[in-house]
Amino acid sequence: MDLTMEYQKAYYKMKEVLEEVKKLVRGKDDCVEKALSAIMARGHILLEDVPGVGKTTLAVAFSKVLDLDNHRVQFTPDVQPSDLLGFSIYNKDTGSFSYKPGPVLCNLFLADEINRTSPKTQSALLEVMEERMVTVDGYSHKVPDPFIVIATQNPKGSAGTQLLPEAQLDRFMISMSMGYPDLENEIAIAKGKSSFINEVQVNCILRSNELLFLQELVDRVHVHENIYKYIAKLIRATRENQYIELGISPRGTIACTKMAKARAFTMGRNYVIPEDVVHVYKDVARHRIVLNTKARVSHVKEDAVLDQILQEIGQPTSYMKRAEYRG
Repeated sequence: MDLTMEYQKAYYKMKEVLEEVKKLVRGKDDCVEKALSAIMARGHILLEDVPGVGKTTLAVAFSKVLDLDNHRVQFTPDVQPSDLLGFSIYNKDTGSFSYKPGPVLCNLFLADEINRTSPKTQSALLEVMEERMVTVDGYSHKVPDPFIVIATQNPKGSAGTQLLPEAQLDRFMISMSMGYPDLENEIAIAKGKSSFINEVQVNCILRSNELLFLQELVDRVHVHENIYKYIAKLIRATRENQYIELGISPRGTIACTKMAKARAFTMGRNYVIPEDVVHVYKDVARHRIVLNTKARVSHVKEDAVLDQILQEIGQPTSYMKRAEYRG
């Protein structure tokens, strides 16, 4: 089978995944597509929004449609690292310690309200996200592949919260806000027609081995040298902007490239164009920058600064296209 046929079959599967997830998550097509792009790019997702807008529903929907081994932990101040990573227990019959795996050893881990727990527990989870390894009592245990973390947090109100530091936020490939439903979907919710997880039947579209193959195809998406240069310029601009105190690290450059590849794939192409980069740039960059005092005094927000950078950095006009396929 040639590369084009491989891409075509995987593309159709990906479209089926999107349609199934949208049965559970109504009116948030852009969020669903970006979340799937992050999953295909082997990244972790941070959902920042007020309670009750469907953050948990989005995560559970993907776990069902992708048939991934999934666990969910509701973070509270008393959750300890061992509650996530597992622990060693003494077996009196054998006279040795045996490891009892924690819930983080799964394919898709939902960390609900991650900012409600202690920094020690946050650090334990974020170390697993980076290393894809759990270490307990000096012994390491590899997490399953694929491994995706979807974390949620409420950005409003500080009572009982522990904000993630910049170094830990950098572990998430994208940060998204789902927002309130539009009028039509709000009316559907009021009428009781909202899609509830236990009421709507969804089909499993991809197995874990199929998702791994799809991720490999996304890795092969072509990126022209001029596109690489465009991404690098957008990232470097955050380190020189008058409103930004802390710019994006090289990890962000990698994340932007991977997300652009995944976005190209979801649009039916095996090559990246500048519009793919523009589409994912703010989701990759928003949680990685820290605004300075000048921005706060001027009431300038992160999205406004990133929009300005996108306007200032011109898109490349020449880039090589590979064979296009259409779904």
